[in-house]
Amino acid sequence: MSAPEMAPERRVVLVLGGTTEAVSLADRLMTEWGDRFDIVTSLAGRTQTPGATPGEVRVGGFGGVAPMARYMEERGVVALLDATHPFAAQISENAQLACAAASVPRIALIRPPWERVPGDDWRMQPDLVAAAAAVPAIGRRAFLTVGRTDLAAFASCEETWFLVRMIDAPDTPLPLSACHVISGRGPFAAATEQRLMEEHKIDVLVCKASGGEATRAKLVSARRLGIPVLMVERPPAPEGPTADNVGAVIDWFGAQVT
Repeated sequence: MSAPEMAPERRVVLVLGGTTEAVSLADRLMTEWGDRFDIVTSLAGRTQTPGATPGEVRVGGFGGVAPMARYMEERGVVALLDATHPFAAQISENAQLACAAASVPRIALIRPPWERVPGDDWRMQPDLVAAAAAVPAIGRRAFLTVGRTDLAAFASCEETWFLVRMIDAPDTPLPLSACHVISGRGPFAAATEQRLMEEHKIDVLVCKASGGEATRAKLVSARRLGIPVLMVERPPAPEGPTADNVGAVIDWFGAQVT
């Protein structure tokens, strides 16, 4: 009697996550393609309590381009869907190079940028260093929403008091002379954001041009209160195919595998 045939290992769709769009994408993939592929979302591991994500989740970086390409080859990845944060430029660049090395098709989901409306006082900054240099001349009490890993750029603002929002409470002292930390994960309501700014007497908002609906409310509140916004410009979009919504990514993926 011949040995029974082993069932072929299921191929993988790899999602680079960490955003609300990535969760929605994984959910659509599980619903529409979960019977044919394993859906794996990779998280960088920068937050201690990531939101629930459908399918398999791996946490931690790949360690560079070559290890990422090797992972895709070993897991039989049929497509990589880059749904990382618009400012995760290094991750997106590594993904682009790894996909080229492993001959894996790739698309980047890039959320639409925020659009200025009448009453907005946005002062665009090329990078975090420029934003930090501009703070002292504009305000003394800043609402800082740039993420935990980028706070060091504001260490030189010794005369500024910062209200700092993070997803996770910090486990080490922040590199800021005077600050108060609050924890929170979007989406946020405009009324809540306005009350927060009023209570802390905020006179300047510092943020990245991330786009998306989850954190738009702070811009609405700044406009209502007449507060200037120092907004750091996005890095260039990665080379290759891009889409600005989950449905377009699903359509692209369907065309790759049918």
